[in-house]
Amino acid sequence: MIWQQYQPTLLALSIVLLSGCASNINSQQREQAPNNVPQQWQQKTSAPVLHVQQQWLTQLQNPQLNKLVEQALKNNQQLLQSSYDVAIQKQQLIVSGAALWPTLDLSARTSRSKNNRPISYNNASSVSLNLGYEVDLWGKLSDSNRQANLNYLAQQARFEQAKQQLVADVVKGWFDVVTAKQLLDLYKRREANALQNLDIIESGYRQGLNEALDVYLARNELNNERSRIATQQASLLTTARVLERLLGDYPKGIISANNDLPVINTDIPLGLPSELITRKPTLRANWYQLLASDANLAYAHKQRFPSLNLTASLSDTTDRVSDLFSPSSLAWSLLGSISAPIFNGGRLKANEEIARLNSQKQEQQYLQTLYDAFSDVENAITLQQSLKAQYTSTLEAQENALAAEQLSFEQYQSGLVSYTTVLDAQGRSFDAQSSLISIKNQLIANRVNLHLALGGDFANTSTELQSNSNEN
Repeated sequence: MIWQQYQPTLLALSIVLLSGCASNINSQQREQAPNNVPQQWQQKTSAPVLHVQQQWLTQLQNPQLNKLVEQALKNNQQLLQSSYDVAIQKQQLIVSGAALWPTLDLSARTSRSKNNRPISYNNASSVSLNLGYEVDLWGKLSDSNRQANLNYLAQQARFEQAKQQLVADVVKGWFDVVTAKQLLDLYKRREANALQNLDIIESGYRQGLNEALDVYLARNELNNERSRIATQQASLLTTARVLERLLGDYPKGIISANNDLPVINTDIPLGLPSELITRKPTLRANWYQLLASDANLAYAHKQRFPSLNLTASLSDTTDRVSDLFSPSSLAWSLLGSISAPIFNGGRLKANEEIARLNSQKQEQQYLQTLYDAFSDVENAITLQQSLKAQYTSTLEAQENALAAEQLSFEQYQSGLVSYTTVLDAQGRSFDAQSSLISIKNQLIANRVNLHLALGGDFANTSTELQSNSNEN
């Protein structure tokens, strides 16, 4: 009797004490930018310290490429999957938020039964309206809803990163096709040149001016050029198919490009390392995911606290459906209940520890992604400087090699050098020309990668990619 008398008081006191304990548990304060973030990029560059510019895709001034990007954003299957992930996460947010609201259920039932001894028939009809509500006493449901919100924001950021990556891949894929086409044209010009040389040498051989060895070497060179053409034609088709798959098309290899490769001759503003943290979508996604893991930890911790549930019902039972909800027969009930876990074999404690470890793991993943992003920018800056130096040297080497090739063949016809000297000069000329095409493509790809590493949005960032007809 004494226990029953003081039981409500003790229960209320326990709730107050637990509420005090819960209020002392604060979420871990996190900083989005670590203390060791550098103030400037380590790699020295002449780029101005300004915010990353906008609309880099439009600076290419290539309407055909813009149409391909639009097609990819509309039809790419992987991007569409990512958009559905965002939509699914949005619905998960609604599901999580519904827990903060009461539930209202309506149920109805009617039945008819027969008794044999004595024979009789019974009718029964019932209807009930039930209201349920869990009081968010410790903020547990709010933590769950906060986690769903952060997961939704993270998925949105991942979708933005997927769009930027797709556009970058389409741009690089397009210029890969242009590069493959230019190399194919180069090989065909080399074939025509080799065929012309063979005709001259065979004519000289028939006149007794050249040796048979020169004829064999010229024929071998022509066959080599034709072999390169066959290989490059297959490479062009493969490159075109890769681009077509990015566009969401069946890979037919029918995309053709006759454009020139633009030449990069200016630097772009790189911004500050600290700005990268909030600008790059993949870093924002990992940050939101880290905060979501903290909210999940708070939820797992509060699962060990009592739950307060309120229920109310309105019901009626009668033998005739028409008498349902008669004011004189309605029954109602109102109930408040508190349930608290006492013994569960350590399950709730283990779930909390799992959530804590996942939070620590997510923190390390965020830091890894952050430092990888810094490394990508530094590497792109270094590679850009190296490629620009290579381009200048290779451009000069190409001019010298073309002059040497022409001079060596003239000297061969004059009998001053052997044909092996001509082949050596032609090989150097070929290497210089193909290297120049490759370096120009690498410069473009690296510039696109740099914009991607800086978190530049194709629709809101800019590049200084320009075509310099004087340096082709």
